[in-house]
Amino acid sequence: MVVTGRFALLATMAGALVMFAVPSFGGVLGASSLLLVVLLIDVALVARPNALTVTREPLTVVRLGRETEVELAVTNTGTTAVRGLLWDAWPESARAEYRTRRLALAPNTRIRFRTRLNPVYRGDRVAGPVTLRLLGPLGMAGRQTRVDAPARVRALPAFRSERLLRSKVKRLHHLEGRNVANTRGQGTEFDSFREYVAGDDVRSIDWRATARATDVLVRTWRPERNRHMLMVLDTGRVSAGRVGDGTRLDCAIEAALLLGGLAGAAGDTVDLLAYDRTVRAEVTGAGGAGLPMKLMHTLAGVTPQLVDTDTDGLVRTVLARVRRRALIVWFTSLDGPTVTEHLLPALPTLTRRHRVLIVSVTDPDIAAAARDRETADAVYTSAAAETVLAERAVVRESLRRRGVAVVTAAPDQLPEALADEYLELKRSGSL
Repeated sequence: MVVTGRFALLATMAGALVMFAVPSFGGVLGASSLLLVVLLIDVALVARPNALTVTREPLTVVRLGRETEVELAVTNTGTTAVRGLLWDAWPESARAEYRTRRLALAPNTRIRFRTRLNPVYRGDRVAGPVTLRLLGPLGMAGRQTRVDAPARVRALPAFRSERLLRSKVKRLHHLEGRNVANTRGQGTEFDSFREYVAGDDVRSIDWRATARATDVLVRTWRPERNRHMLMVLDTGRVSAGRVGDGTRLDCAIEAALLLGGLAGAAGDTVDLLAYDRTVRAEVTGAGGAGLPMKLMHTLAGVTPQLVDTDTDGLVRTVLARVRRRALIVWFTSLDGPTVTEHLLPALPTLTRRHRVLIVSVTDPDIAAAARDRETADAVYTSAAAETVLAERAVVRESLRRRGVAVVTAAPDQLPEALADEYLELKRSGSL
């Protein structure tokens, strides 16, 4: 029999080592030599790493708080069987399960593994290289290598308030007259024609329509419903404060998603700007049913920055991006010093051109502390909490006197409170 390739080399080495081990067979040297021969044989029969192809899904999307699975495919393109172990590397914050798997692949076969992920933070998590430990037929020796298989998982915001969207959209349709008769009159959107009556503005006569009819026809209008809205998220130092189970920024994102979905259903054009000292994320000219998902992808990786927000720079950026009159929804904090030193001086520039709505989340722990007076220590804490609440009430009143609407609520109530305020603005025609 003719032996070629690595098996010929293996036979030569094994024969030499056995001959070396024979004189002292049964001794320590002989046993060691035989063990070495076995190990060399096992190593020589290990499949080559370049015979394996490893691929993963390049992008997997999941909402925060939910689980997902990433599929990893391993293909043996070689002519020998593959045995060993596989380790799928993911960051700890991805909470990966079932990462270690056993490999047993015949030639020209493929196997698929699924790694379960449950991310604990928003944003992208990039997978590390796949580690392969290939073993010989005896399982006593082998070789280890790493294979790059680019993949990432994107954790979108949870958007728990999505359950409210359908009911708010129904209310919106009712307000817009889709379930009741439209109110016709002065406005900016064309509605229909009707016959001219004494007292009508002659400028509303449509001469082309009149030429095709037997009577003089005038155009009727309805109030404009589809407007422009810009949501501004303050991503500076104040947005990192913990409120409830998340940060202020998390609460703002949750409320912005519900408002964006409602505005998209209303036909409004929605822009978004996340800003502290520079633009962190931006959406322009979005609308329609796919708006919430677009906002979620844009805001997935936005995190608080430990810097003071440049309020003047933020206002300049807003004015540069929004030329015509719009609703500016500004998510920020209403802490006394922040408002007095930064927010109030900047607001007049915005309110001259746009309608401004300030949105701020309140800390339920402060409200609870203000009500707790069971012990002497609790009374002092309650007094401090009452002082904070009184300061914020003064700030809200000061903003309202400047023509700025304010929405404040606890984290679980803020999205609905903001949506109700938007619907009220729509109902009253204040937009």
